[in-house]
Amino acid sequence: MQGIGLVGGTALAIFIIDQLTKIWVVHVMDLATRLSIDVLPPFLNFRMAWNYGVNFGLLAGEAPATRWILISVAIGIVLFVLVWMRRDPPGTTGLIAAGMLIGGAIGNVVDRVLYGAVADFLNMSCCGFDNPFAFNVADIAIFVGALGLVVFPGNKKGA
Repeated sequence: MQGIGLVGGTALAIFIIDQLTKIWVVHVMDLATRLSIDVLPPFLNFRMAWNYGVNFGLLAGEAPATRWILISVAIGIVLFVLVWMRRDPPGTTGLIAAGMLIGGAIGNVVDRVLYGAVADFLNMSCCGFDNPFAFNVADIAIFVGALGLVVFPGNKKGA
């Protein structure tokens, strides 16, 4: 798999993993009703959080306009990254990073369309630090993907 195929395959894998984990935890384990499940406290807990904004709830608002603006911004970022990868493809690592970012962004867009908010549920704390925030697989992929694009930019074959 080369170029855009690698980006697309990675994006699809991330999207599927993200959506399956959300379906499993939020609906099958019924976190939406239970709100909290201790998995390996304090290191890993499931805490239901409907994120109406961006990271850490910034720009949160339940107004339909906010929802559709954030969907539009995410789709714009996906399109920008796709054009960037086509014009100046990085090496394999950069292409995988782009796919991670795109798959995560699309996963969160689907949440906004279906639920009006992003389903966040992962909560991790350690060593006396009580983390009040929750996140999901898509958020991890977006962060790692964006970091990968910064570290592996441009036309580096095989990087």
